[in-house]
Amino acid sequence: MITQVINVNEILEQALLFDFYGELLTEHQKEIYEQFVLEDLSLGEIAREAGISRQGVHDLVKRCSQTLKGYEEKLHLVEKFVAVKEKVKQIDQLLEEYEEEQREELLGSIRRISDEIIEEL
Repeated sequence: MITQVINVNEILEQALLFDFYGELLTEHQKEIYEQFVLEDLSLGEIAREAGISRQGVHDLVKRCSQTLKGYEEKLHLVEKFVAVKEKVKQIDQLLEEYEEEQREELLGSIRRISDEIIEEL
């Protein structure tokens, strides 16, 4: 069960990295990486379709993954996106818990979170 959760988290991380930085890969890299990560094709299936070896596909996917992680280490776009998404979730939660007598406290909390979002951008 834990292994499945780790695999799902890794797939989600790879998909996010691809969403943010995929356009920085070559067309060939994008095509192979997308088939592996997003379309969930096997190395063998991709290799047959691309006319390259299974090992070649494996190496290309590994290099692309390292490249995308390198972009994230330098630019932190995914990290910022996740942080902003969490802050918006907090705002939504505050609004759901809203009661009239807590208006000022709610407004203060929303302003604080909004300021944090602006700072992160």
